[in-house]
Amino acid sequence: MINLMDKHTIIRLKLEGDSNREVANMLGINRKTVAKYWNDYKELQKNLDEGKVDARIVQEKIAQEPKYDSSNRKKVKYTKELDEYLDKILDGEKEKDLKLKNHKQSLSVVQIHKLILDKGFEISYPSVVVYVREKRKKIKETAVRQQYDFGDRLEYDFGEVKLYIAGKLKTLSLAVLSSPASNFRWAYLYTNQQAEVFFDSQVRFFEMIGGMYKEVVYDNMKNVVTRFIGRNEKKLNKNLLAFANYYGFNINVTNCFKGNEKGHVEGSVRIVRKNAFAIKYEFDSFEQACEHLEKELLKMNKTSLIEDEKKKLLSLRPKYDLAKITEQKVDSYSFVTVNNNKYSVPDYLVGETVLVRSYAREINIYVNDNLVCTHKKKDGSWEYSIDIKHYLNTLDRKPGAIRNSLALKSTPYLKTIFDKYFIKEPRKFVEIIKDNKEKSTDELIDVFNEYIKYGESRVPKDVIKQVNSIELKTRMIISSYDTLLVGGINEH
Repeated sequence: MINLMDKHTIIRLKLEGDSNREVANMLGINRKTVAKYWNDYKELQKNLDEGKVDARIVQEKIAQEPKYDSSNRKKVKYTKELDEYLDKILDGEKEKDLKLKNHKQSLSVVQIHKLILDKGFEISYPSVVVYVREKRKKIKETAVRQQYDFGDRLEYDFGEVKLYIAGKLKTLSLAVLSSPASNFRWAYLYTNQQAEVFFDSQVRFFEMIGGMYKEVVYDNMKNVVTRFIGRNEKKLNKNLLAFANYYGFNINVTNCFKGNEKGHVEGSVRIVRKNAFAIKYEFDSFEQACEHLEKELLKMNKTSLIEDEKKKLLSLRPKYDLAKITEQKVDSYSFVTVNNNKYSVPDYLVGETVLVRSYAREINIYVNDNLVCTHKKKDGSWEYSIDIKHYLNTLDRKPGAIRNSLALKSTPYLKTIFDKYFIKEPRKFVEIIKDNKEKSTDELIDVFNEYIKYGESRVPKDVIKQVNSIELKTRMIISSYDTLLVGGINEH
């Protein structure tokens, strides 16, 4: 049975030049299975290189996990509870050793297996032999100094930084990427460490560098390891496996609590944080803090060898567009909810189900694969992102509802214009928006300013009627004069 981890391993081994038979022997699977997944991968990459299909479609197919009939699948025997019970047994053995010192009363694996079965666990004797042997190993760890060639290794880590943003203390996340070969360090600021941020930071880095590393090293964060099976065996996050398969790099996960295994980036987090924010830590906005970070990083990397390393990097595939996809029902206020924040959609979709693609920095909403609207992603909780143009159908029927609407209040400048010039003419206000619904908010504000400056809203209605009456009389007089003039010419 092949899972996404096996699929990832097959692709990695084949990319390293192993034959189908060699891969099959290493993984204990049929070589026809190896051939199937390798041929599928090559075909997808060929289509992508030739531009025959949308890059997103290829990404989704590469990310797809093999499907099997799981109705008769047995549960994993070696559970977390069993692992803890085995640790308890072996800790008891250590205590016995301290008390009895030299003795010959150690539990055999047969006895340990019996204790486990008596406790109610179901596991075979050979499996217990493997786990006991692993736990009883006593290897003295020695640090081995590493040296890497250009393009071999990229290290990834998250850190935290405390900044004052617009007068408020914020704890932000610092995604740090580091190349030990070129001594190059780069970082991005985020408001959280969610999956979208984890992938967005890497994609932005790859696009900036213009190439790919052979290996990316991570620690045991939740975006990397889904769960632990025993002490050392790990189940990797399927989205990360798909991400690595697409870009063609190998995943290296450090051992638990072994930060020294990616020491360059561990040091980089401290270096970036100190150099960028030790002196300046107060900013007017989040965007200003990001700009400051980028300027400081450029200074820090002046002596790096990144330009030499770029020449050795693997070719970069089209930008990976990984989103968190959900289906949402539009509520009666024409909102969808994403991470406890509200985003407006066109009001004709009330009660309908829409597809939401949530990225690190934006929210895209689709109906029948057609993009209907985009919002800048909100970072807080219970915040609103509203586009007043989404409510035109409703406001056309109920123009008076616009006065106290959240949609109008969400754009303070438009609210000011309405209160000052259109408080008695809400329908005219809605008409102007409707006639300019394709324009951005800034462009719409310019339209209102022009209308206020030159439009009829600056002239009292009775004056307009008077002017219109004078114009009509003038036209009649001119028309009569022309008739008389033409008639007189014809008589002569």
